Amino acid sequence: MRLRATLLTSLVIFLAPVALPTVLAQTSEAPVPQVDRDAGLAEWERVYEVFAHPRCANCHVEDDRPRWSGPHYGATRVHAFNVQRGEDGFGNPGLRCTTCHMETNSPVLHGPPGAEAWHLAPPEMVWFDQSSAQICAQIKDPERNGGRSLDEVAVHVRDDDLVGWGWDPGPGREPAPGSAEQTYQAIQRWAAAGAPCPED
Repeated sequence: MRLRATLLTSLVIFLAPVALPTVLAQTSEAPVPQVDRDAGLAEWERVYEVFAHPRCANCHVEDDRPRWSGPHYGATRVHAFNVQRGEDGFGNPGLRCTTCHMETNSPVLHGPPGAEAWHLAPPEMVWFDQSSAQICAQIKDPERNGGRSLDEVAVHVRDDDLVGWGWDPGPGREPAPGSAEQTYQAIQRWAAAGAPCPED
């Protein structure tokens, strides 16, 4: 019995240096990314310039009426022809968005722009006339960004055809700043810096 106890004690002492780090590795949490507020806010400003630009914000409205705004429109106006959101964001019966907005831009100056599945963004994704802090909070909120992680938001901005239209809006329209790829990279860098939001 005494020999068995001695052997057991020796085994525990022998295994402890191996087992203890393993246990600690299993119980310790992953390190939290370091928040770099200044770097993150600089990246967010690049993103905000895109999201707040008329090519993006005009269809990210809280009400049912898309906007016409930008240098070539003069004053901001609601979309003509009584265009409205409809139940699914694609317009009311009898006046669907795709009645005028085809899959490509009209070649005529200021003619109807076009992209696949033209429609309004959901009303919870409101950017039009919103502050940088408000848009930042909305983008980070899965209940208001389509249930997406920040990585998924970045991929959506880079890969979605309708979003991509903002950088190729057709004759006479000012495109959104930069490119889809540059905006994707800015979102990734902003998220890596802790995704800080500016104060109101």
